[in-house]
Amino acid sequence: MKSLNNENIHISISIVGDSEMQELNKEYLDRDYPTDVLSFNIDEEQEDGTYYLGDVVVNKDQARKQASEYENTFEEEIGELIEHGVLHLLGVHHEGDK
Repeated sequence: MKSLNNENIHISISIVGDSEMQELNKEYLDRDYPTDVLSFNIDEEQEDGTYYLGDVVVNKDQARKQASEYENTFEEEIGELIEHGVLHLLGVHHEGDK
């Protein structure tokens, strides 16, 4: 990713349920189960001069299940998952990720 002016960077955030997340996870990662968050890098300059970094998809059903496990409210867990997805778009990955 090239150096960008913060004011011109855009991302898309979608919130879905288990079934839609499972479909996305299977289609794009060949994993046939729902997950909590997916990130899709677009890294593309748009015609209007803005830069589209990518998409973050958050699973509200998993967030609801995980919230108490991580001692978060549902809203806090959604925020944590969005943050996690954005970090992936910025190039921060888990150990062992491809």
